[in-house]
Amino acid sequence: MKTSFYWIKRVVALVGIVLLIILPFTTIPRNWLLYLFLYLTYLAMANMWNLLAGYSGLLSLCQPAFIGIAGYTLVVFTWSGLPFYLGIIGGGVTAALIAVIISLPVFRLRGIYFAIGTLIIPELLRIIFLMWKPVKSELSGGGAGYAIKGIYSISLNEIYWLILIICVISIVMLHNILHSKLGLGLAAIRDNERAAESSGIPVFKIKLITFILSAFVTGLAGAVFYVYQGYIEPSNAFNIRWTMVLMLATVIGGMGTELGPVVGAIIVVILHFTLSRFSGLSLLIQGIILVVIMLLAPKGIIGLINNLFSHPNKKAYSGSLSNRPA
Repeated sequence: MKTSFYWIKRVVALVGIVLLIILPFTTIPRNWLLYLFLYLTYLAMANMWNLLAGYSGLLSLCQPAFIGIAGYTLVVFTWSGLPFYLGIIGGGVTAALIAVIISLPVFRLRGIYFAIGTLIIPELLRIIFLMWKPVKSELSGGGAGYAIKGIYSISLNEIYWLILIICVISIVMLHNILHSKLGLGLAAIRDNERAAESSGIPVFKIKLITFILSAFVTGLAGAVFYVYQGYIEPSNAFNIRWTMVLMLATVIGGMGTELGPVVGAIIVVILHFTLSRFSGLSLLIQGIILVVIMLLAPKGIIGLINNLFSHPNKKAYSGSLSNRPA
């Protein structure tokens, strides 16, 4: 039965991917393709944040740093006359290098101190890119902004397929990590880092590998997002809004579950367009929603579903005991 269910899941996933690939060839409205693009972008990034916070116990708040640095790497590549797809790959690599650099100081911190340490990084990069001109070009828009060069001939379909590939990579990577020795090590570190270290588990190495992989995929997704947007500036690229989006998608869906971000990212896309009319209060409203979800359903939607459908016999048994005479 387990083997049959395993293959059923694989076939369903494969059919779903094929349908998503051929979707642009159908008569689907263009705005629905945009919704799917944002959903796949948020899902790819949320999967990587879930890998860190949900499975590794690393409450990283520096994801905007990976997204922003990947976007600016894309700018440098395209303004240097290189193809945009090399800029996307370069963005992922640069984000991974940033992860290596900042891991040296922040991995000395634990818990809330780790979160605070990572929170500083996006703000630091925002200030740097406000003052520094990475390419010799006139700044456009408010702040040190640049247009992404040479992407005007790229269609929404191509950008959609790019983010679909990256999203599938994030899902497969997360699944394979969780079902490997690396995943067992992450679980041990999340439960008790000191005990894992004393048991001979290479804590620093495992956390570093996870951090780098998360940064790389997040950077890829961020670079593709800026290919779609066509413009980047520091205040948006290194904004805490990105962190809020990833936290919402993971917490609402269910942190520490593979399906959590898949469900949560749908809610986040709906909120994105619903709250767009309240631009000044959007971040505050999202923060309130996040707190409410954490208080009322700390395990998210997937956790609630698991609780509803798990151990029905146990509930009946406990109920029959409570009805027994003293």
